[in-house]
Amino acid sequence: MEILKFKLSGKNAFFKKPEVNTYCYFTYGNIHRIALLGILGAILGYKGYSQMQDILSNKKKKGKLESSYPEFYEKLKDLKIAILPLNPKGIISKKIQTFNNSVGYASEEQGGNLIVKEQWLENPKWEICILLDCEEAKKIKEAIQNRKCKFYPYLGTNDHFADIEYLGVEEAKTIEDEMYRIDSFVFNSDVDILNLEEEELNDWKSQGKPTSKGNFKYEEALPYKISKITNNYELERFIYTGNLVELEEDRRVYYIQDKNKKEIEDKYIIFY
Repeated sequence: MEILKFKLSGKNAFFKKPEVNTYCYFTYGNIHRIALLGILGAILGYKGYSQMQDILSNKKKKGKLESSYPEFYEKLKDLKIAILPLNPKGIISKKIQTFNNSVGYASEEQGGNLIVKEQWLENPKWEICILLDCEEAKKIKEAIQNRKCKFYPYLGTNDHFADIEYLGVEEAKTIEDEMYRIDSFVFNSDVDILNLEEEELNDWKSQGKPTSKGNFKYEEALPYKISKITNNYELERFIYTGNLVELEEDRRVYYIQDKNKKEIEDKYIIFY
């Protein structure tokens, strides 16, 4: 089995939080699984949320509520994905942007002008890994390798085009150990962060084991699934930490190598 690696970045990004829609629209602090599946669906030419308008109108005609997903999610929801933040400590700076929506029907005020305030991520970047264990994953690999896409991929909204850089494909290798450094986002419930003494860390390092990248922890509730009935987000708490951690027994850790630097660096990831 193989792992596809590519870099996803852009000048700005906006992954809208649906909870607030007055005064200012806010963004999640990192890309989440649903947004990433949307980007991959655009690459393969699958339909998105606009398709659901037709589905909902058909439901009304039938007089009953039927569960359904947008096409991109139906086809890609079982992909095994790892997201590795490339911004320091997983923190991406944000800035409020103010602009006018003057299409005429945006506002009921005179002139039809609507002043929009959005919180944008600045210079976001991630390394994305996909386990090539199904046909859909292999289609994505071929598209990214050949630099082809059906629709333009963008980071949240069509104001923010996505840059995709193919990094390679390598064999999926797993490791088993007592402690790990995880370089990707992981479920908060799956890890226990360890606070080791300097002597313990030095002993661990002397064995040639992966060492910590610093005493930091980024945590956020991010969309992980969508409801089949309402298509609303279902959230999970994710963390990204530089500390060593202990894992739940049923989680499998893979390692990949970053060969783009002068020194080869091992990275440890969990797919979800």
